[in-house]
Amino acid sequence: MNRRRIYLMRHGSVDYFHADGTPIPPLTVPLNEAGRAQADAAGQLFAQCGVRFDRVIVSGLQRTVETAQRVLSAAGQQLTLDIEPALEEIRGGRLSDIAPDEIEAAFLGAFQAGPDLEHKRFLGGESVGEFLDRTLPAFERVVARSDWSCLLMVLHGGVNRALLAQAMTGERAFFGRLEQLPACINIVDVGDDHMIVRAVNLAPTQWLHQHESQTTMEKLLAQYRRRELQLR
Repeated sequence: MNRRRIYLMRHGSVDYFHADGTPIPPLTVPLNEAGRAQADAAGQLFAQCGVRFDRVIVSGLQRTVETAQRVLSAAGQQLTLDIEPALEEIRGGRLSDIAPDEIEAAFLGAFQAGPDLEHKRFLGGESVGEFLDRTLPAFERVVARSDWSCLLMVLHGGVNRALLAQAMTGERAFFGRLEQLPACINIVDVGDDHMIVRAVNLAPTQWLHQHESQTTMEKLLAQYRRRELQLR
C-alpha cells in the first residue's frame, strides 16, 4: 500500500481587533503571543516525533506564513514555502454593510449545517459554494503533485473544514461544525484512490481543549459586539 501523508494545520492565534476595538485588516493580521507559542509547540512536537517534511504549502496570508516559519524553526527544518492563494480563508464582505439584525447569521451561518448551505455567505462576502469552487480544485492539484511524500499545509479554519470534508466523504462537502483550534494539527493519509483521516484538531498546547467553550466565530462575534458597544 503506497500512502503519502499530509499534516494539515490551522495558523496560530491572532487578534482581529485592536485593544480599542478597531478591526485589523484580515489580510495582514500577525500572530499574537499565544499564536507564536502554539506554532512553536507544534514544531517541537514534530521534532520529538521525528517528522520530516518534503514540502510546505501556505495560503500566503501573513498568519499562515508566520506559523509555518515558526513550526519549521522549532522542528529544526529549513524549507521554502510554496504559496497557494486559492487556499486563502473564506472571504468576508464589509461589516458596515451588514444590517444589525443580520450580524449573528453573517458570522455564524456559513459554519452551521442546514439546507442551502452552499448559498450562505460569510460576513456578506463569499458564499460557501464559491469558496468550495476555489479551494477544492486547488487541493486536488496539491494531492496530484508527485514532489512530496510528507507534506505540511498551514491554512485556515474554514479551508481545513472544506479539505477534511472532502477527505472524509470523497465528495464535495463542507463540515462547518468541525472546529479547528489555532495551530491545530490534522493528519490525512493519501492513497491511490482514497484518503484516510487519522486525526483531527490536535492542539499541542491544550490536548483536551480544556480552555475552550466557544467556537472561533462565536469569539469573533463577541469581540465585534463589544466593539459596537464601545462606539455607542
